[in-house]
Amino acid sequence: MIDFQRFFTFRSWPPLSQELAKGEVIAGLTVTLVMVPQAVAYAGLAGMPLVTGLYACLIPALLAVLFGSATRLSVGPAALTCVLIGASLTGLAEPGSAEWVSLAVWLSLLSGGIQLLLGLGSYGWLINLVSTPVMTGFTQAASLLIMASQIPALLGVKAWSWDMQTWPVWLADWPALFGLSSLILLLLLRRFKPRWPGVMLVMGAASVVGYFSDYQEHGSVVGLLPSGLPAVYFPHWPGWDVLGQLWLPAMVIALVSFLETASSARIECQGAGKRWDDNIELFGQGLAKLASALSGSFPTSTSFSRSALMLYSGARTGWAVIFSIGFVLLALMFLMPALQYVPHSVMAAAVIVAVMNLFQPRQFLKLWKIDRVEALTSGITFVITLLTAPRIYWGVLAGVLVGLSHFLHTRLHPRIIEVGLHPDGSLRDRHLLKLPPLAPHLFAVRMDAELDFAAASSFERTITEHLSQHPDVKHICLFAHPINRIDVTGVETFSQMRHQLFSRQITLHISGIKLPVLNTLTKAGALHPDNKLRLYRTDAEALKALANLNQDPDDMAAAAI
Repeated sequence: MIDFQRFFTFRSWPPLSQELAKGEVIAGLTVTLVMVPQAVAYAGLAGMPLVTGLYACLIPALLAVLFGSATRLSVGPAALTCVLIGASLTGLAEPGSAEWVSLAVWLSLLSGGIQLLLGLGSYGWLINLVSTPVMTGFTQAASLLIMASQIPALLGVKAWSWDMQTWPVWLADWPALFGLSSLILLLLLRRFKPRWPGVMLVMGAASVVGYFSDYQEHGSVVGLLPSGLPAVYFPHWPGWDVLGQLWLPAMVIALVSFLETASSARIECQGAGKRWDDNIELFGQGLAKLASALSGSFPTSTSFSRSALMLYSGARTGWAVIFSIGFVLLALMFLMPALQYVPHSVMAAAVIVAVMNLFQPRQFLKLWKIDRVEALTSGITFVITLLTAPRIYWGVLAGVLVGLSHFLHTRLHPRIIEVGLHPDGSLRDRHLLKLPPLAPHLFAVRMDAELDFAAASSFERTITEHLSQHPDVKHICLFAHPINRIDVTGVETFSQMRHQLFSRQITLHISGIKLPVLNTLTKAGALHPDNKLRLYRTDAEALKALANLNQDPDDMAAAAI
């Protein structure tokens, strides 16, 4: 039975006192001043009607905060998710059309359903398939593609041209002047006044200037957005063929959008000193996407920048998010006319500035210093994302496959070393550090992996090859402390190895075998006592016995645990 009570996280919220409300209202208003213009701009990035960006900030955000484990997240439109939506639907419909909206709603239903089922089934661990290097490569490539896609709108041209003779024409035109001026202002505000709601201020000023200068005669503007609450939306059936084309993008959206959520949720919960539950968060985010679909909007996610602003503004509980939703509702009811004269070039500038935070090429250098294979995985994801545009979800899938391939290679090739006694008292790689053997005619080995189907053959090969090259070996000691688990293949390999050693009159010493492994081997009858098997509780006990091997009689009884 599924315990639904654990998803009702809002029951642990503190009562809303007057003192608490003051801080929460300020935090909610601060985030709203950024959220409203950003949500509208991101809706355009997804190819959706602009007002649907605000719809995604109402009921979806409410459900996410009521049923999520992290209560101070800004749920709604997010850059990576929006560009994935646009990439997934390209070629299937015309952006902004009724067909496009219907397909975006289906993406929201599918991705939300996937997250909801993962949360209910406690399959949050599946999110780990998208590793940090994969997400890094995808984020860097997607941010470049987003900024490149906004350049024509920023300059007021249909397509970018490298013909320099045409540059003075469109650079002196109204859209380019408004767009480039807004871009510079937004960058200056972010640099010198980061606490100011720069996007709202610049869009408000652009709307006023656009109104009094009759900008709509020279370039395109947002236009009057519909006010009021969204109506319940039911998409039409797209057919099995089209639905089949949406499953793969929906899975990628579910994974990527939740990773955006996870990055913010972990920071919040760590700061609050509480545990973050990925399954509960999956449930809440899944509900948010389903609610967004029924509002006629697109898949939601968590904005890292807005969530960080929520914390920076002093939000203490989920009440700050509730107030933020209330302010968005007020804006949707009464402030839509204020946005109608905002030039599209200014909207493009807002998107570019917001996405600039995602582009951090130094992350590749950081990965290269830590692990070159991981850096290569990130690089492959980056390149494939760029090459497969607009179907950029293939970059994520390629990165996942490369990451899994590396993981399998690592599991199939475990680290198995011959150990020696280091001067500091630890057991280290004997050949790497040029340490003497622990005892004459002894092969002391340690495998830093589970003894399962993936590692068993490497373990067997290591023992067999050493015996063939060193026929004078009389003792083998397995330092088994790193072995946390053994499966049927491991048991069979161990039994065959022990039989091989017994037939050659070689004594097997095992040190530090863990209880789960010991119980499994005992049940399988692979540890039946004889004078060629010796068990030690600790490495210290084993080292003491190995140091006296030359003094021990051949028929020494096996030490039992």
